[in-house]
Amino acid sequence: MTHPFLDLAPLSAGRFAAIEDRVARLLGTRQDVVIMQGEALLPLEGAIRAAAGPGTVALNVITGPYGQTFGNWLRDCGATVHDLAVPFHTAVTAEQIRGAFAEHPEIDFVSLVHAEAATGNTNPVAEIGEVVRAHGALFYLDAVASVGAEPVLPDAWGVDLCVIGAQKAMGGPAGVSAVSVSERAWARMAANPNAPRRSYLSLLDWKERWIDGGRTALLHAPAQLEMLALEACVERIEAEGLQTVMARHASAAAATRAGVLALGGLEPYVDEAKDAAPVATTLRTPPDVDASALVARALESDPALPLAAGGGALAGEMIRVNHYGPDATPGAVQGSLAALGAALAEKGLKVDLEAARRAAEEAWDRPTGPGLSPTDTGA
Repeated sequence: MTHPFLDLAPLSAGRFAAIEDRVARLLGTRQDVVIMQGEALLPLEGAIRAAAGPGTVALNVITGPYGQTFGNWLRDCGATVHDLAVPFHTAVTAEQIRGAFAEHPEIDFVSLVHAEAATGNTNPVAEIGEVVRAHGALFYLDAVASVGAEPVLPDAWGVDLCVIGAQKAMGGPAGVSAVSVSERAWARMAANPNAPRRSYLSLLDWKERWIDGGRTALLHAPAQLEMLALEACVERIEAEGLQTVMARHASAAAATRAGVLALGGLEPYVDEAKDAAPVATTLRTPPDVDASALVARALESDPALPLAAGGGALAGEMIRVNHYGPDATPGAVQGSLAALGAALAEKGLKVDLEAARRAAEEAWDRPTGPGLSPTDTGA
C-alpha cells in the first residue's frame, strides 16, 4: 500500500537547516535556533536542565500554571528559587521584577511565560527584559502561546533562551518545537556539569554535534511529517505577513472582549485589556453558573467552536475562547459569543445577543492588542 505521507524521501540535513533558518527569521534573531523533535515541553524542560544547577539562583515568575512547572524543574535541578507570583487575572510588571532583584541581588536566572493561554494574560517582556539585562541575569522565556499572536523578539528583548511551539497562533504542528539560544546561554550550559548529555533533553548535543559540525549531519532521524508541516506553517505566515497574522489575533481578542462586555452574564477574567493575551480570551462565569457545563451546552450547537473550560481548579469558573491560528477569525468569535449567549439565556440570565454581535463587529477593526507597529515586528 502506498500513501503520499508515507512514501517520502528522508528529510535532508540541508532541508532541516533551511527550516531552522526560516524560524530564526520569524523571530528576527541572529541567535542559534534549534528545532527539537517533540512538543514544546521538550525544549522548555531541556533548556532549564541545561542552564540551571545547584549554583543557580533563579527568579521564577508565576502568572499561570506553566510558571509553577518551571519552578518545580528549577528546584529539581538544585537551584535556589525565588517565586514571584501575581494573581492570574493580571500581569507581572517590570517594577516587580526590579524589586525582586533589589531583594535578592544574587539572582542570575529569570524564567517567565510571555502569554499564558490557560489564564489569558500576557506579560510586558520588552520592559522586563531591560531590567533583567541591567542585572546581567540569564533570561528564559516561554513564548509558545505568544509567537504569531504578538511580537516575539529575543534579540531586541535580551532573551537568552526563547522557546516557541507552532500549535497555537502559528496554526502549525504540535510535534516539533524550537528554541533560540544566545552565546551566553551556550556558555552557561557548557559550564554546567549536570547539563543533559546523550539525552533527548540535551541542547548541548545539538550544539556540539549539529551546529558546531556545520549542520551537515542530524543527530537522529527527524520527525519528517512534523518538520514538513512546520515548513508549510512558516511559509503560510510569510505569505500572509507576520504583521497581518498578529493583527488578526489582536482583532479577535478585542472583538471577543467587547462582545462579552456587551453580551452580559459573563465578564473578562483578565481585568485590564492591556494585560489580556491576543492568543485567547478568558471569561469569568457568575457564581451560580458552572463554566464546564456552560461550555458543554454551547458546544452542542457547534462542536468546532474554539471554546473550553478552564483547567484544574478553574474549570468551574473560567471559560476560554481560544481564538488562535485558524480560529482568529470574525466567524469564530461571533459563533462563540452566540453559543455562549444562547447557553446563558437558557439558564435564565439576561443577555443581549444583538448588542454583542454589533460590539464584536465594531471592535474587530480597531484592536487594542500589544505592540503591533511595523518596527516592533521587524517588518
